[in-house]
Amino acid sequence: QVQLVESGGGLVQAGGSLRLSCAASGSMLSMNTMGWYRQAPGKQRELVAVITSGTSTNYADSVKGRFTLSRADARNTVYLQMNSLKAEDTATYYCNAVHLGAFGLRYDYWGQGTQVTVSS
Repeated sequence: QVQLVESGGGLVQAGGSLRLSCAASGSMLSMNTMGWYRQAPGKQRELVAVITSGTSTNYADSVKGRFTLSRADARNTVYLQMNSLKAEDTATYYCNAVHLGAFGLRYDYWGQGTQVTVSS
């Protein structure tokens, strides 16, 4: 029922910037955790950044200092500001949201992915 709507991907030159957005729709559930993963062709999916139900954030070492994850006043919306992009950032980026329900149940939602291509 929940859909994660992503936007902001595209083609950018190395050193440039992109801003990804993700909004959960179709449900009144509040998401405890939201973040971004990425997967390049032939590579394993990896965590890029995540923000908790509070405001604490965690970043992959490869993006620290360059990417900034923020959560809008609407809890089910996040933004990923990507600066100083490198060719190795090229990947499909997937928004992820987690809702923790009763009995410790975990509900995981994924966006369809948005392509980020960084040219050298």
